[in-house]
Amino acid sequence: MSGLRVVPTRLRGRERLYVRGTDGNNVAWYDRETARISLLAEDSRQDVLAALRPFLTGPVTVGPPPAPTPAELARLTLHPDDDLAPNRPGEALLVALARDPAHRLRPDPRRRALLAEETVGAALDALEGAGWHTLHSIPLPGGDRVHHLLIGPAGLFAVRALYARRQRVLVADPMVAVGRRAPEPLLRRLRADADRAAYALTAEVRPVLAVAGPAEVLITAAPRTVRILREEELAGLARLGGLLKPGDVDALHAMARDRRTWRGL
Repeated sequence: MSGLRVVPTRLRGRERLYVRGTDGNNVAWYDRETARISLLAEDSRQDVLAALRPFLTGPVTVGPPPAPTPAELARLTLHPDDDLAPNRPGEALLVALARDPAHRLRPDPRRRALLAEETVGAALDALEGAGWHTLHSIPLPGGDRVHHLLIGPAGLFAVRALYARRQRVLVADPMVAVGRRAPEPLLRRLRADADRAAYALTAEVRPVLAVAGPAEVLITAAPRTVRILREEELAGLARLGGLLKPGDVDALHAMARDRRTWRGL
C-alpha cells in the first residue's frame, strides 16, 4: 500500500495521528498518549509503520483497535439531534437572539447574559485536556436549563454564569444582587438545577455560581453547598481531589450529552 498520509488531530484533548489511504479512509491511527498504533487491516502494517516512523519517539504497541467502551458505544449510537455535546456556550440565547433581529435596535439583557455564558464557557472548555468534559446550555423541561455542566475527576458541577462586569455582587443566601439591581434568589434556582441534574444522572452534582467580570464580590455568609467563583477561579476546580475514574467520567459524559436523559425530569 502506498500513498499513505498522516493527519494529526486532537480528540477530547488527546493527540492522535491518523494514517489515511489515497481514498481518504483511515487505515490506522497512532495514539501518542498510550503509544499504540491501531491497525484496521493487518496487511498494511509495514506501510503504516513506514508512514509513521518520523513521528515515533519510542517503543509502540501495534495491533487491532481496542474494543469500544460502553461510553464510546453510546456515543456512536447517539442520534445527532439528541447529542448536546456540540452546544456552544449560551446556545439557547444565541438561538433566541438570532430569531429576534430587533434585539440589535434596543438594549437587551440577553446579550449580557450571553457574554457571561461565553466567558464562563471558555474558562471551562480550557479544562478539556485535563480529563474534564463540559456540556453547555442543557435544556430542562419547563424552559429551564443548566448553563454549564462540568464533569471530571473531581465530580460533577452545575455552573450558572452571572454577568457582573465592573459591578459589585452581594450574596446573601439565597439572594444575589448585582450593582443596583434588585436581589434575586439565584442560589435557590442554582441548587434546584443541580438537584435536577443529580436526579437525571444518578450522581452527586455540586452547584457553582460563576461571576463574570465583577468589580467586587461580597458574601455575607458562606452559602450552603454553593461555590461562588470568579471566572478566573474556575480552573481551580481541576485541582480538587479525584473522585471519579476516567471510565466513570466518560460514562457520565455519555449519559449527560444525550438529550433524552433530561426529558423525564
